[in-house]
Amino acid sequence: MKLIWRLKSLNKYNNWIFKLAIATLLLGFAFRLLFYQSSSFEPNIETAFAESTELSKEPVSSVDISKPPPVTVDIPKPPLAADIPKPPLSADSPKPPSSGNTSKDSLSADLQEPDDETPQKELNAGKCDLFTGDWIPHPSGPMYTNSSCSLIEGHQNCMRNGRTDSGYLFWRWNPRDCQLPPFNAQRFLEVMRNKRWALIGDSISRNHVQSLLCILSTVEQAVEVYHDEEYKSKGWHFPSYNFTISNIWSPFLVKAAIFEDNDGVSTSEVQLQLDKLDTNWTNLYQSFDYMIISTGKWFLKAAIYHENDTVVGCHICPGKNLTEKGFVFAYEKALRYAMNFIATSKHKGLIFFRTSTPDHFENGEWHNGGNCTKTTPAKEGEIELKDLNKILRTVELAEFEKASAKAAENGVNLKLLDFTNLLLSRPDGHPGPYRQFHPFAQDKNAKVQNDCLHWCLPGPIDYWNDVIMEMAING
Repeated sequence: MKLIWRLKSLNKYNNWIFKLAIATLLLGFAFRLLFYQSSSFEPNIETAFAESTELSKEPVSSVDISKPPPVTVDIPKPPLAADIPKPPLSADSPKPPSSGNTSKDSLSADLQEPDDETPQKELNAGKCDLFTGDWIPHPSGPMYTNSSCSLIEGHQNCMRNGRTDSGYLFWRWNPRDCQLPPFNAQRFLEVMRNKRWALIGDSISRNHVQSLLCILSTVEQAVEVYHDEEYKSKGWHFPSYNFTISNIWSPFLVKAAIFEDNDGVSTSEVQLQLDKLDTNWTNLYQSFDYMIISTGKWFLKAAIYHENDTVVGCHICPGKNLTEKGFVFAYEKALRYAMNFIATSKHKGLIFFRTSTPDHFENGEWHNGGNCTKTTPAKEGEIELKDLNKILRTVELAEFEKASAKAAENGVNLKLLDFTNLLLSRPDGHPGPYRQFHPFAQDKNAKVQNDCLHWCLPGPIDYWNDVIMEMAING
């Protein structure tokens, strides 16, 4: 009996040991599985353009601007995330403009990176107004920097020129009625394979084409294939896609003799032919699949007006014994002539007409000490469109409305790009004094020329491309 009892006790003891071993193994497996899962779902904080590069673990507080870039530069390698400064996080950091629905949940959603393939979500009875919205925080910043894109004109290269604040880089345009997918450079180039684009107009068009080229350079570097004698008009080619982008200098759209240097200093009035279109763009017009055509601010300059090869008046021409006609007279005639050409052209591609852009000069204008010192977007209603900008825009919208009706009758696909509201609230996006390289390096109180008309690159003008892609491709 004692032997049987001992055997039973030993069997129970062995069973207990076996169960303890099994429990220990299961517990270890569960712990390992839990650790694996927690490490697998760690959030990825890398920006989209740096997925294939190694990120620096130390935040960068400033951009390397110790010396200007050489005249001839090699094609740069894809940028590290460190090229873009971290968004401001102090108590003085910019706050998003009020849009009436800034709840905690909606703000949290705004701070998330949108998916490039997110379908358009229309929220207002099937309508989507891409031009009415707000600037909301965008922590990941721009898709490119001055170090990753060598195509930025010196006057708009604010980071290289020493601009010390970086908050203007961390906002994106958000329409109120619908979701706007971010520009997808890869998809854009695929869709534009074997196509030709042209941006036709003044220096704002040149500003825009550089923005577009910089974004596309995150996929492939453009090769410059053409420039005119003064480097005003240029062309670029993307070899892998046989895709071409041209920038055609035509600030009036009609024929003009201009006597002005790159700093805006004129030696004589513009001689403007109101009834003769500029052949710089009309001779190439039918060869382009897509065009963005614009004009505007140049009509405010002093000019002598011609029709039928006869002087018919002027604008700002004291002592000339000519009739003062005013710039509206010339702008209506020139724009009507150009828009009629487009509307009756039988063009089979897509043509955008872009309205002129607002400037943000304060305490003066371009020529008399005006400046723009704001470093955050303006809240709704804080800035009003200047009277001159209102007049230009009124003429533009009126002429577009007449031309679009005629274009529809003739099968011409003509669309409007009215970025007035989008840019009016961005007084922080201009170069200001940083149109020059380190303007205060020698004297912190130096009086320098400010640029409150063009846009820093990268900067707010980059988000034009989101809207244009939605209208031209997704729409």
